[in-house]
Amino acid sequence: MSPTRRTTIKSVGVAGGLAAIPGTVYARGEHKDDEREKKRDKEPDEKKKNDEPPVEPPTGGVRVAHLSPDAPNVDIVVDGERVLAGVPYGEISPYLELEPGTYRVQITAASDPDAVVYDERVTVENAFYTLAAIGELEANTFDVLVLTDAGSAVVRLVHASPDAPPVDVSAAGQPLFENVAFGEASDYIAVPAGDYTLEISPADDPETVVAAVDVTLELATPYTAFATGYLEPPADLADREFEVLLTPDGPAAIEAQAQAN
Repeated sequence: MSPTRRTTIKSVGVAGGLAAIPGTVYARGEHKDDEREKKRDKEPDEKKKNDEPPVEPPTGGVRVAHLSPDAPNVDIVVDGERVLAGVPYGEISPYLELEPGTYRVQITAASDPDAVVYDERVTVENAFYTLAAIGELEANTFDVLVLTDAGSAVVRLVHASPDAPPVDVSAAGQPLFENVAFGEASDYIAVPAGDYTLEISPADDPETVVAAVDVTLELATPYTAFATGYLEPPADLADREFEVLLTPDGPAAIEAQAQAN
């Protein structure tokens, strides 16, 4: 990417160090016809609001999921500009709106900007993406999965637990995902809307449930289930046990963030 190109980054949600997407301000024209000006001044405020063009929803964006259990808080740098600061383990950031193009994305330790653990070029189109940081720094398995997020009523599984074997996931006794290994992301599958208990078990021992999570899947909403943490946490990381983080994807995530605010 040319160093003279300026990166346009906007926060689709609310993230530390980033401002919300500003609304467009239109200048009010001046007219020689004073009577028309006076008449406009008498119009109800609601009508003036309705005259404003609607804000177009974003057509794409990038978010970051910190799923590396032995990594410290991290900063995200895009084309030399820090866009997220101090992202802790287990957090999935709001989407950041990026213009289509290729960007240099770096992940550094929040306390040491010279400690770069990821430095790659990422191509962004009019779509939604998740950069999922997985693996362990100590074991030299740290990696970043670039996932393209869906925009319909589907769900997928991302296996990010470094000490867990390949897993199966079932709901109500029916298999959803089978033999998903660490570092893999399953395809999206269609699931009817409703309440479910997702049960995770080793692929070679489906009768042993290592984790279960209750979820509500809404109509016309895509989801990603991130399996993260340790089955057997080290003593110094005892609070990072195996868990499943479920998050909506694409436009549904932006809508959920807006409602939360």
